[in-house]
Amino acid sequence: MVSAAAVGARIDIQAVSHRFDLPAGPLPVLQQIDLKIQPGEFVALLGPSGCGKSTLLRLVAGLEPAAEGTLQQDGRPIDRPDPSRIVVFQDPTLYPWRTVWDNVALGLQARGLLKLHRHRVDEALALVGLTDYAQMHPHQLSGGMAQRVALARALVNDPKLLVLDEPLGKLDSLTRLTMQSELVALWQRAGFSALLVTHDVEEALFMAQRVIVFSDRPARILADIANPLPYPRHRGHPELAALRHQVLRLLGLDATW
Repeated sequence: MVSAAAVGARIDIQAVSHRFDLPAGPLPVLQQIDLKIQPGEFVALLGPSGCGKSTLLRLVAGLEPAAEGTLQQDGRPIDRPDPSRIVVFQDPTLYPWRTVWDNVALGLQARGLLKLHRHRVDEALALVGLTDYAQMHPHQLSGGMAQRVALARALVNDPKLLVLDEPLGKLDSLTRLTMQSELVALWQRAGFSALLVTHDVEEALFMAQRVIVFSDRPARILADIANPLPYPRHRGHPELAALRHQVLRLLGLDATW
């Protein structure tokens, strides 16, 4: 059951380096990454395109092993995918022949838990505001609604860590702003830890408690920036503007601001 009492995962990333073995030779993508995420914390990763942010998400999700270093969840090695760590991608990847309800139920069904936990599907749909759309099909939904279905499909598993890989990247600007606020509200209600990759500096600062800024590939951590502003946040707050300038300076983009 998704509830405010849920406890997020503690993630420990220690001396993690990674590379891709290509025909022309190894391609380093991560370099000595040390990062800790506390239970229930919201952390965003920022950096140049292709620097290795999404690769780090894959390692944290257990989708592939790190070439060097260790990753742990609550003191246990991350060496395979686990339902307690759910990835939400940019594309919601809904099955067009299944209703919204059936798409959300997919994870429970695959694990043989649907008969016992049908109520979780309804609870997850209520969390994302889609109760009235349960019997619709994906082609009847807007982009924002489809992404809400993907979030409900993740939340139905009661994850301890939500891994967000540019989940709002394909939405129009107004829907994206709305979904940023909704995602923060979901995180606050459900209590999971969140790890977000985004290329949007304002999005990272609006949503996350900490923003990790990466260098070009192979990615190393340039800065770990705490955002002390309370929620709900206001986009015009002068401290957000100051933090944005700090991040852009680290990325070499402050000259245009």
